[in-house]
Amino acid sequence: MKITDIKPIPVQVGHRNQLVVKVETDEGIYGWGESGVSGRELAVVGAIQHYREFLIGRDPMRIGGLWQEMYRSQYFEGGRILTAAIAAIDIALYDIAGKALGVPVYQLLGGKQRDFVPCFATTFAQSLEELIEDTNLLIENGWNVIRTAPVQDSDPTIFEPRESIAITASQLTQLREAVGPAPVLGIDYHHRLSVAEAASFCQRMPSGTLDFLEEPIRDQTPAAYESLRQMVDVPFAIGEEISSKWDFLPYLERGITNFARIDVCNVGGLTEGMKVASLAETHYIDLMPHNPLGAICTAATVHLAAAVPNFAWLEVRVSPTEESGFYNEEVFPMQPKLEGDRFVVPDTPGLGVEFNEEIAANQTFTFWEAPHWRRRDGSYTNW
Repeated sequence: MKITDIKPIPVQVGHRNQLVVKVETDEGIYGWGESGVSGRELAVVGAIQHYREFLIGRDPMRIGGLWQEMYRSQYFEGGRILTAAIAAIDIALYDIAGKALGVPVYQLLGGKQRDFVPCFATTFAQSLEELIEDTNLLIENGWNVIRTAPVQDSDPTIFEPRESIAITASQLTQLREAVGPAPVLGIDYHHRLSVAEAASFCQRMPSGTLDFLEEPIRDQTPAAYESLRQMVDVPFAIGEEISSKWDFLPYLERGITNFARIDVCNVGGLTEGMKVASLAETHYIDLMPHNPLGAICTAATVHLAAAVPNFAWLEVRVSPTEESGFYNEEVFPMQPKLEGDRFVVPDTPGLGVEFNEEIAANQTFTFWEAPHWRRRDGSYTNW
């Protein structure tokens, strides 16, 4: 079997673009993959086109070798754009291998360790009343791991960290009092804080209010996270920005994170994802995958989650409090099915996902930009 084509398909699904990749072979077997760099899909398309030039004619079953060749085939190796391109191709190759052998992808990763993959839901409620209402709604529907979002300014172009942490900390303290100790509660601060701001935020709440704090600051400087670690006792969930096992290493070895927020569509696919999972296992750290995209990313992550021993919860963007549109059933006529707060691990050969190319051909790629937020003084800050 030989690779005959690699087709990047950037398409809008829901309110955001997804970069779907199709790898075709001379035996008619094809595989689906997905890239994870939202908002810069066309940059990843360019990288995929470079890889396509030397992958045509190659054996798609040599997944690990092709990963190494893609990663090492340029002087300036690594970085999120290149590893996102590698990830999309790598995931598609696993889909091909599973279909060719008649087995689900998790069998290629060592076999199934769990029958279902537990998930967490998100509420973006801004007022205390809405926050308590959404959380109770999720609990009533069987969700016991709930992620919240920070309070934002009424002006959608402004974000002032100190104003946000004061209100958000107060609301979360009251939320915990309202729902009791049983639910797992966390918050995603989406890299919007400094070390001092993140410490102040945590110190404003009683110990035990939060079960995890996700991505409070950027990940480029592990020492900054170590400084923050010394000031707070809330478990950290870090990793959605990280694009290699090497970049994950200090967070795992030095006890900086407590949950590994791996994104298989950013980190280099399932090949690299399994290596990060093994490193995390040696430090008793569970995976808590980043999964903000669509059905292909979800399917790939479900197979990863099924095959590893150290797993906590999978992010999912559909629940009683959120309907992102990212899992459009016309665009993805076959996809993992959410049952309550979990995905049952599929036994379909390959990933168990299909993509409707005809519908995608009629969709227009629309440039999407993440919000360009400013502080009140006019300076730019993180979204």
